[in-house]
Amino acid sequence: MSRFHLAQINVARALAPLDDPQLAGFVARLDDINALADASSGFVWRLQSDSGNATDIKVSEDPNVIVNMSVWEGLDSLFSYVYRSDHLQVMSQRRQWFEKPAGAFMALWWLPAGTLPSVEEGIERIALLERSGATPEAFTFKQPFDAEGRRLDRAAVMRTVEPCA
Repeated sequence: MSRFHLAQINVARALAPLDDPQLAGFVARLDDINALADASSGFVWRLQSDSGNATDIKVSEDPNVIVNMSVWEGLDSLFSYVYRSDHLQVMSQRRQWFEKPAGAFMALWWLPAGTLPSVEEGIERIALLERSGATPEAFTFKQPFDAEGRRLDRAAVMRTVEPCA
């Protein structure tokens, strides 16, 4: 078992309130996509409130800003879920529901296995990525690092990832 797990956070600003018909397609897929994550190989944890998702967890004064956080066994399992499962279909429609971000909107980082990140820590990782670019403390799929802090070859990571069921 690995001594480290991979945390991820992303924030987005919806084009309308979640109960607006413009976001109906996104809201309709939330339970399915969360269930897909929960059942995915390498999944450890995801941020959720009593509603079963994280859309009602406030991270900003702006009520249209939502957050998503999760923890995975490694980069390959998260990459498989994001890019090689039905999650990709929802992600490909994101511009129908969310503003295009002007800066960093997501971050990845390693944390000791068995620990969970806080939303505040995740927001700080995004800010760190925005300030300093990709580092072992906050990085992206495009510029990944391993748990030892070594930069990884993105193409090599993508070749080793198996499709997600």
